[in-house]
Amino acid sequence: MKVRVTIDRRSEIADPEGHTVMRALHDLGFEDVQEVRMNRVIDLEIAGDDPGEVRRRVVEMCEKLLANPVLEDFEVEILG
Repeated sequence: MKVRVTIDRRSEIADPEGHTVMRALHDLGFEDVQEVRMNRVIDLEIAGDDPGEVRRRVVEMCEKLLANPVLEDFEVEILG
């Protein structure tokens, strides 16, 4: 089963990587860029036919490894 995990840094947490990219864009002449947030998307292929069980396993993966619960929020999407 295909699963997409979107991991977003919480808005109250500084994003130094995003700030660096924004500065670089400004240096390249893209001064209209007001904010950049660098987030992640992870695509997984998980064995299983039960979408609920697959979601539960992927949430467990996120809580244990894929996402930092102090800094990030995540969303799990079952693609089929």
